[in-house]
Amino acid sequence: MLTCRAVWKKLAPIARASSTVCRQNVSRAGLNNARTPLCVPVAHMSTGPVGGGGDNLKYALLVGAAFVGGITYAVITIRGDQERHMERMAEISSRKQKSATKQPATQLHIEPHAAEATKMEALPEPKPVTPPSPEEPSPPAEVTAPGAETASPSESAEPPAADSKPASSTLPSHAPYLLIGGGTASFAAARSIRARDPGAKVLIVTDEADLPYMRPPLSKELWFSDDPSVTETLRFKQWNGKERSIYFQPPSFYIDPEELNSAENGGVAVLTSRKVVHMDVRGNKVKLDDDTEISYDKCLIATGGVPRNLQVIERAGEEVMKRTTLFRKIEDFKSLDKVSRNMQSITIIGGGFLGSELACALGRRSSESELEVIQMFPEKGNMGKVLPEYLSNWTTENVKKEGVKVITEALVKTVSYKDDKLEIKLKDGRLVKTDHIVAAVGLEPNVDLAKSAGLEVDSDFGGYRVNAELQARSNIWVAGDAACFYDIRLGRRRVEHHDHAVVSGRLAGENMTGASKPYWHQSMFWSDLGPDVGYEAIGIVDSSLPTVGVFAKATAKDTPKAATEESGTGIRSESETEDTASSTVTSTTPAPPVEHKDEYGKGVIFYLRDKVVVGIILWNVFNRMPIARKIIKDGEEHADLNEVAKLFNIHED
Repeated sequence: MLTCRAVWKKLAPIARASSTVCRQNVSRAGLNNARTPLCVPVAHMSTGPVGGGGDNLKYALLVGAAFVGGITYAVITIRGDQERHMERMAEISSRKQKSATKQPATQLHIEPHAAEATKMEALPEPKPVTPPSPEEPSPPAEVTAPGAETASPSESAEPPAADSKPASSTLPSHAPYLLIGGGTASFAAARSIRARDPGAKVLIVTDEADLPYMRPPLSKELWFSDDPSVTETLRFKQWNGKERSIYFQPPSFYIDPEELNSAENGGVAVLTSRKVVHMDVRGNKVKLDDDTEISYDKCLIATGGVPRNLQVIERAGEEVMKRTTLFRKIEDFKSLDKVSRNMQSITIIGGGFLGSELACALGRRSSESELEVIQMFPEKGNMGKVLPEYLSNWTTENVKKEGVKVITEALVKTVSYKDDKLEIKLKDGRLVKTDHIVAAVGLEPNVDLAKSAGLEVDSDFGGYRVNAELQARSNIWVAGDAACFYDIRLGRRRVEHHDHAVVSGRLAGENMTGASKPYWHQSMFWSDLGPDVGYEAIGIVDSSLPTVGVFAKATAKDTPKAATEESGTGIRSESETEDTASSTVTSTTPAPPVEHKDEYGKGVIFYLRDKVVVGIILWNVFNRMPIARKIIKDGEEHADLNEVAKLFNIHED
């Protein structure tokens, strides 16, 4: 501020002198015109006395009027300059007094001032089109000169108010690649973007407090860890004995969001505990839950889904809701782990992938404690919507062997809290008392941004409708659980599994950099009911479809544990590729019939629609997914599926 005042003191006399010179020139011009003789030819004058006396008088009056006007303008200009100068000096003086009054609080936050000035200079200059953050008002025009911030500590910018949202003034106002959601699909997209554009600047915004992590271990391997501090370390041993973290990358892999714009080589930044609440598609910008706006060039929506709940539980009141877990995130795992160590009874409602995995995990834990584990579902057996009935019944018996009390054909009528217990009343009159409920009844795709963004949501499958390139609108892509895509073989679909999140996220990232590739991948999914029973599936696996199963006797290597030992990874889809099965060695041994109908050690289940295979489950058969992928891709009718089963070599020892 002092620098500006010094500059003004130097420039003001020059400005006033220049103004004076201009006024003097005007005055001289007026006087010269008055002294100049009027040489008007008499022949041009049509009236009046000889010499044109009457017209000379008129010219004299005009010149006099011009002279008086010039003097008047000069006086008004001088007075105006003086008034503006006095107002300016008064404003500067009042601002200085105001800043001096607030100086102690300012010094408390930003001392030493030199360090703060250095930090401000290191930040990138904002683009002219970007409006200032609401928490940081625009500086007055007088202090925009270079060096003004370091000239006087008393004139430094005021710190944000105590009740303002933290750190939003330091967030990047623009991200070339903006990824909404911090799950598997977003991380896969970020890695793909950086692979094709090494200098790319990627910003991930997630409403979770954690960096991107994989979800499958939350219901699988983490429960079998021997480490008592597993809820803190989130490290686990895979079936093959190798240890790894649930996080895709350590914190050192990422850069701070505040440093994204200034990062010379780009990078991936993660903004945690923030939610995108509004999307302006035309303006290419989003608004966060703290009113911060971030513009983008390319955007990916990978918001995943939220776990469903039963309406009877939601209507049951606060006491019931406090004793109910909707399992999805890291904090849900930590909470349920604590409950399982302090409660006497846990009831899992749901017989699908998640419910059956948690039932087996908690069932094994119950063998070491007094914990009672109950699983109930409306189907006749575990995985009843996926597995054919005979295999579902066999699976249910194996879940019971894990120490789980299974209640089939259970339709929940009411849930209440009485005498320190939850009472679950079924429609057939059965009553179950328990301490805690885990609702594992499916996932609802998160499409909260559809309304503000004007994006189409599929009425049948849910999720954002996208084209073959996973694009919902210009510069907007969708991947993972929230994407409803068109499968050229199986029609429009929405898939909620890890492999789909990986591959769709990777493809979306490539297309965001201009690849324009179609999504033709047949994603797989897998489920493990402990280390000894597991399966992998692809395509449409619906128990309402006709199925053909071919089974063989299992060996010691036909388990999830053995499969991970062979592949070297605990996430089996990481070892999967999109290669065809052309190089696969086909077994020449004929497929013998299953001698024991109640023994399903390993095998292949084909799901048919119009006599064409649309889905395949590999039961305790691992690392053969490229073969299954090729069968579905071919889309041919097969007269004898026993011959097709030979491709998987299930009869080899």
